[in-house]
Amino acid sequence: MKPAPIALFTYNRPVHTRRTIEALQKNKLSAQSDLIVFSDGPKEGSSGEQIAQVRDYLKTVQHFNSVSIVERKSNFGLSANILDGVQQIISQYGKVVVLEDDQVTSPFFLDFINEGLRLYENDENVISIHGYLLPVNETLPDTFFLRGADCFGWATWKRGWDIFQPDASLLLNRLVESNQCKEFEFDGRYPYIQMLKDQISGKTGSWAIRWYASAFLENKYTLYPGKSLVSNIGGDGSGTNNGFEYVLPAPVAMEPVKVSRVEISQNMQAYRAFCNYHQKAMNPSLWKKIRRRLRMALKP
Repeated sequence: MKPAPIALFTYNRPVHTRRTIEALQKNKLSAQSDLIVFSDGPKEGSSGEQIAQVRDYLKTVQHFNSVSIVERKSNFGLSANILDGVQQIISQYGKVVVLEDDQVTSPFFLDFINEGLRLYENDENVISIHGYLLPVNETLPDTFFLRGADCFGWATWKRGWDIFQPDASLLLNRLVESNQCKEFEFDGRYPYIQMLKDQISGKTGSWAIRWYASAFLENKYTLYPGKSLVSNIGGDGSGTNNGFEYVLPAPVAMEPVKVSRVEISQNMQAYRAFCNYHQKAMNPSLWKKIRRRLRMALKP
């Protein structure tokens, strides 16, 4: 089975984009994969110099089965760029792997994602395959499921993307009326409800919170690896949609993650590990705050 096409979303970070693509090229399945890059355009009044640098680099990229570049003439914004790009590829290919320009992958990322897509293709309760794992303290199974969907290096099928509900007000009302807000927020440890409210008020244009809520409300599950196959390098202040700044880049797994069929239900060990992580991360000590900012300021 041919690997799923890869949708990569870029904007104005040439260094991040290069690191993301060079990491992808180290995946053995990259040579068999079609790469479609959606390069967002400049904002009004912007020179677009860095965007031009990104596009110049993209034109040199090889090693994939094919490379296509969609150059937006104007600025779509991250959310619209992703929603439109994913829909285009899903409509044509029926499945997609989604990455942004600050997501550096393990050499085994595409193996994990494509095997997950193959193994659970006909399981209606599985909405997506996810490559990133929070840096939790607990040791988790090789693979496990959590209710909902996620946004750091993921893949889905047409049947999964068809569930996406763009109306944040509708999603919020359903969560409140069904009394599921606490579970949705990992036992109240992470402010996902506030993110939905911010989406409604126009303070954020997040597609990811709506993707998560859409999957959660339909009782769909995402497959995760027990070791992270994605490292997010965008928390250095260079991005436009960093959200809550507490996830520092972590090394990715340099060995394969075995994918086998497991029970499609909420893994309570993983759920509790996520709850614990969010609680600590959202309430860091003063020293941790200072150390984090120093590390960001001094990073090369």
